[in-house]
Amino acid sequence: KNSSVASCSDIIIVVETMSCCFCFSGDKLSPEERKGKYGDAWGQYADNENNFRVKLCGAPCAEPCCWMGSMICFPCAQYKLRHMALNHAEPGSGWSNYTCCQSMFGGCCCIQPGNLGEENCPQACMCLEGCCCPGMAVSASQGMVMQQYGLGLDEDDVRIIRCNNCLQVLACMASILNICIDFDGDDAVVGIINAIADIVFCCVSGCMTARTYHEIKEREKEAPEKYRMER
Repeated sequence: KNSSVASCSDIIIVVETMSCCFCFSGDKLSPEERKGKYGDAWGQYADNENNFRVKLCGAPCAEPCCWMGSMICFPCAQYKLRHMALNHAEPGSGWSNYTCCQSMFGGCCCIQPGNLGEENCPQACMCLEGCCCPGMAVSASQGMVMQQYGLGLDEDDVRIIRCNNCLQVLACMASILNICIDFDGDDAVVGIINAIADIVFCCVSGCMTARTYHEIKEREKEAPEKYRMER
């Protein structure tokens, strides 16, 4: 009974989150939105016509266990998903093709994907990636599948990107105002905004994980002989 109540609560949260995202336009990403490392990473898929088999909003219903599991233990889910994606792209390859975030988002100063010891201990590096860079971790796994099959961004994806950008700007502005202006309840306001951003991230990353898992699973069902050596 308790698990049923928890499941219903999770579904209500994701429905409310997605309803909020529908306030944003689902039109294709503009040139301005494709700038920067994250924009470059997603912009390359914006014009692809093929789509995932389920929409982002439909992922919790298509793979409910994966969706809830990824929110309960996000690093573990990303470890499993990346291994699936790597061996889906090249069956039987294990972790040999792993790099930090699959080199999709570039690096910073001395921190460069491919030069972080991934070759010697890819599994440990993936664990650190899932813990320290959760957003990039799930995006990299999804990006591998999108690149392999030429999948694009549907309206839900675009709305989510815009909603996330809005929340990040709002959280940044609230934090700056909290430093510059002192008023009663300022910490509570900032805390609420950060909590909303965390809930949105949790729900959306769970949906991305479940959708990518579902896509890989369905593709492998169509050609089981090709992926038998991976098992």
